[in-house]
Amino acid sequence: MKELDYLYNKTVTCIICKEKYTTKKVLSKYVRANKHDTDFCSYYVSTKKNPLLYYVQVCPTCGFSSSEEFSSYFPPTTLNTIQEKICANWTGTDYCIERSLDQAINSYKLAIYCATLKNEKHIALAGLYLRLSWLYRTERINLEEEKRFLRLALTEYVNSYMIGDFAETHLSEIKLLYIIGDLSRRLGMREQATKYFSRVIEKQKETFEKGIVEMAKDRWAEMREKKLG
Repeated sequence: MKELDYLYNKTVTCIICKEKYTTKKVLSKYVRANKHDTDFCSYYVSTKKNPLLYYVQVCPTCGFSSSEEFSSYFPPTTLNTIQEKICANWTGTDYCIERSLDQAINSYKLAIYCATLKNEKHIALAGLYLRLSWLYRTERINLEEEKRFLRLALTEYVNSYMIGDFAETHLSEIKLLYIIGDLSRRLGMREQATKYFSRVIEKQKETFEKGIVEMAKDRWAEMREKKLG
């Protein structure tokens, strides 16, 4: 097998400079996970074939970085701000190739900066923070950074739930409630974790996502056992 057979090219049109470019993605047949954490973090058989490395797309022309969760809408003045702070200072680094772990981490930080300048939806920013924390966790390179980005992800998920900007995304309300509960649990926020797991369980008759309900019950039971133990 050739070295890059596991990657394919995806064509993207930059929403800032309108240039077309191709970015790499991992072919689904090569995505093999052998372990999953309770917050949906996956550990892949091959580090090089981890789809998280290619979650962010970086325009080689202007540097605008984003995920597929970004909207095409720009609030007033944000387009000019991005052009001034990102595009005007872009060095032309190429992220449209096979990525190292360091390059992937940099791509997330670029996308987080772009999302912040753009006033992107909380749910999109949360997804970036969470996946970046997963990279730190699965590669075991920096526990403090993992926790830092988990905390930032949690804040954005809570904000998303409060204002409802997760609507019309792939993320259902019950799964969002579960994620908030599990991230809270991981960060030692027992009371908040219990509150959100309880909300999931309360909705068990309203949802088809029975697996999420069972996961919430398992986490709640684990927390109770730990407290009693």
